[in-house]
Amino acid sequence: MKKTGNGWLSGLVGVLIFSGSLPATRIAIEGLDPIFLTVARATIAGTLALALLVLFRETRPTRRDLLPLVVVALGVVIGFPLLTALALQHITAAHAVVFIGLLPLSTAIFGVLRGGERPRPAFWLFSAIGSASVVAFALRNGDHASPLGDALMVAAIIVCGLGYAEGARLSRHLGGWQVISWALVLSLPLMMPLTWWAWPASFAGVSHAALWGLAYVSLFSMLIGFVFWYRGLALGGIAGVGQLQLLQPFFGLMLAALLLHEQVPPAMIVVTVVVVACVGGARRFAKSAPAPRTAG
Repeated sequence: MKKTGNGWLSGLVGVLIFSGSLPATRIAIEGLDPIFLTVARATIAGTLALALLVLFRETRPTRRDLLPLVVVALGVVIGFPLLTALALQHITAAHAVVFIGLLPLSTAIFGVLRGGERPRPAFWLFSAIGSASVVAFALRNGDHASPLGDALMVAAIIVCGLGYAEGARLSRHLGGWQVISWALVLSLPLMMPLTWWAWPASFAGVSHAALWGLAYVSLFSMLIGFVFWYRGLALGGIAGVGQLQLLQPFFGLMLAALLLHEQVPPAMIVVTVVVVACVGGARRFAKSAPAPRTAG
């Protein structure tokens, strides 16, 4: 019980850190190219991760861990950052952050497929209600959104859910911070040359705010947040702790309004309240039902 509670607490810290990712990305792309932002954040985080692995003399992953680590890298190191950065060229951070409400369902599905978890039927009901609320909001506000931006966000949610579930499965024997660190290091041979290739001709026109945005997504979104997040998923269960992501739109909307002065319509707040309310129900039914006791 204590182990599960620690998992939920660690997962909540991860969600709080991730909540600043989209607003920080939105700030960063106002002065930096989305492709440069994606490869630079991975290079910065990967360099720090390599230093940590060497400093603590971590054992290298086995050969069977390499393919899952590549999946993690493609999902959370490359796929999600790039797709969200491209999406934020077409939609606001406030609009994009609501799509994060789909992440718990995506993570839970891949948790079943890759992690072997079997939540109760009621869990899927609460998860589906939260996700349906997000989809309804996106469709209702189609006139004010970009179909391309929305499609990019949906693709980002799918690859991120896969990366979360695969990373959580690996964390059970590699450790939380080790998983994201090895995934970042595996990405370095590709990310470093691409960073050099995409390097801006000059940083003279880049604002300090854009550079702070790059620093946040590199240190917190790409590395520190995953230390807590993968630990939470491994201890508390992928499907269950993954529902904490339903809280991320709430925190993200507050940050978008405070930092970017973006308008948050009432409908967006209603959707956020609905998905937050689903966390409690999903948490209750995240674990598999106990097997019936046989007489004997």
